[in-house]
Amino acid sequence: MTLEIIIFIAAILLGIVIYWRESQGNKIYRLFNKLMNSKELQMIPTDKKGFVFKQNFILRLVYISVFFLVGILITQFLMPIGIAAVSLFVSMIVGTLIGTYIAGAIFKSSEIIEEQTESIEEKFEEVIEKGKDFIEDFQTKEVEEVKLPKEKSKEETKSARERLKDKGLL
Repeated sequence: MTLEIIIFIAAILLGIVIYWRESQGNKIYRLFNKLMNSKELQMIPTDKKGFVFKQNFILRLVYISVFFLVGILITQFLMPIGIAAVSLFVSMIVGTLIGTYIAGAIFKSSEIIEEQTESIEEKFEEVIEKGKDFIEDFQTKEVEEVKLPKEKSKEETKSARERLKDKGLL
């Protein structure tokens, strides 16, 4: 069980490396494309598709399975010891597939972060400009004098009866 876990984790890392390597250049895929297809059916020079890079699930599964089958056949020919068990073979294939999808998610998220970083920088610059305008408005406004209420003298603090008498109502 321990060997299977180690091989599974190594296969995940191998899948990440394969995906990253094909995202940088797909020369091997182009070579096979030129050997297998006629001139009219060959891929265009700007196409970035590879064995696992920008491929759908079924083709990834086929290419990775063939890759590991060839690897196991070479291993069996060189060392006729039965180390290539079915469970290890399946662990390698599944781990590599998972690794390619993890790498794809990492690449996609880094692209999104780069796109969002540019828009965040623009928004940040707008906020700074608005803040500068706000500070300038504070500095240019004249300070209005605040009028405090006057203290009432004793004549102004008459009772209601005295005020009515002054008006002639009482």
